[in-house]
Amino acid sequence: MPLDHARAVPAGARQSIELDSVEAMRLLGGISFGRIVFTQHALPTIRPVNHVLVDGDIVIRTREGGALTRRARHAGDPGVVVAYEADVIDPDTHLGWSVVVTGYAHLVTDPDELARYQSLLRPWIEQTMDYAVRIRPDLVTGVRLADADAS
Repeated sequence: MPLDHARAVPAGARQSIELDSVEAMRLLGGISFGRIVFTQHALPTIRPVNHVLVDGDIVIRTREGGALTRRARHAGDPGVVVAYEADVIDPDTHLGWSVVVTGYAHLVTDPDELARYQSLLRPWIEQTMDYAVRIRPDLVTGVRLADADAS
């Protein structure tokens, strides 16, 4: 018998409330996990990563030979276009928020800056991550999923 992992949609109407960029970045800064989206072989690629917010930019760690490291290394000015998405959505109530940041990613090359990011951001996986990528937000959007009956 096949497993059914679908959860029933909770009772009650939901509303989607647009967040301003300040609130969206505040929420993003309060968590450490998201997904980076970039192109690889002309197709969208998504990787789960942990991040830290530094001076309004998103910083993630990468590894030698990684697809994003290669793309960022070979990107000219202004960098490689990426999207970064993070959210906190309750699986039972379907309430929470989602933020998407679109901008240019650059490989961090300054040794002092790289050392700073390495001390601020520990990779979650057991893998050497000697590089960092800094994403400068150009477009920040977000929504809060709220209970429509609560308003």
